[in-house]
Amino acid sequence: MSIETKMPSPPRRRLFVLLPLLVFLGLAGLFLSQLLSGRDVSEIPSALIGLPAPQTNLPPLEGSNLPGLDSKAFAGKVTLVNVFASWCAPCREEHPVLLALAQDKRFTLAALNYKDEPENARRFLGDLGNPYQAIGVDPAGRAAIDWGVYGVPETFVVGKDGKIAYKHVGPLTPESARDLLLPQIEKALAAPG
Repeated sequence: MSIETKMPSPPRRRLFVLLPLLVFLGLAGLFLSQLLSGRDVSEIPSALIGLPAPQTNLPPLEGSNLPGLDSKAFAGKVTLVNVFASWCAPCREEHPVLLALAQDKRFTLAALNYKDEPENARRFLGDLGNPYQAIGVDPAGRAAIDWGVYGVPETFVVGKDGKIAYKHVGPLTPESARDLLLPQIEKALAAPG
């Protein structure tokens, strides 16, 4: 009795050879359509836009002499909530932009201090300046999860109605603050409260 190995027929063999090429061409077409669509692929949408800001009541940063982060304080005013940490290099890069934004008294600039040591956060703000009017400490990162934070830094615009109007992922630059963030702040300021 002889054992015969059965080889696929020639048309089937061609299909096995062409299948990876067809998959590659399909994926390449998908990526090309995304590139040519004109959408900003770096923009990460937030499921919380248009929804009430998460119920948050974080304790204050010890020694800052500022209140903690309390979502009840958002009512009736526009609030920027900036998520930062002393160990975050991009947070250092964006800090001068936050200091400039803090000069505008039409809105409140609040902070969610993410997974940080209090003494490191105080040193960070002592060295670079404190733009915040409230700083809530989130040592375990649970509040950040409620806010849908992908990583630090992130900045949220909360409208007078207490709803999240905009989310900026990554460090603010003078250009992104001018072209993206400030128009959203102006919109939130103009909206009825």
